[in-house]
Amino acid sequence: MLRVTRLTDYATVVLTALAARSEAVLSASELAELAGLETPTVSKVLKPLAQAGLVEGFRGVNGGYRLARPATAITLIEIVEAMEGPLAITECSLDDNQCGISHQCGLRANWRRINDVVADALRGFTLASLHGDVSAPSPSPVPSTRRIQARLADT
Repeated sequence: MLRVTRLTDYATVVLTALAARSEAVLSASELAELAGLETPTVSKVLKPLAQAGLVEGFRGVNGGYRLARPATAITLIEIVEAMEGPLAITECSLDDNQCGISHQCGLRANWRRINDVVADALRGFTLASLHGDVSAPSPSPVPSTRRIQARLADT
């Protein structure tokens, strides 16, 4: 099963809470309450989101966080990569892979193509589209008739 981590899932929840109040500067505890998460968890996801330039942090008595850009300008791939690092379906999908059998495998090019399709799909969704902002552009749907041809090898 291909899944993002729980922290990445929580990061999207925190970001949608910020998107819902885009003009406000919210503390980690306020965000925790809005997102239904614990404050330490929210604090933990805010750090990589700030490092990636997705949220801005403000110090002081009225400090807190807000989106660094409009929700329409933040893509799902940016969120995933802020939390997980570069997208890689398999080890050989990375440029500097550590796969011990890549010299004899022959599947790297195909895995990289699949990785590119997933990355493109994530680029097609913005935080605004996740948040349900009706003014946000809808991602282009993937036709349901599009299939990847595959065949199991005889053993």
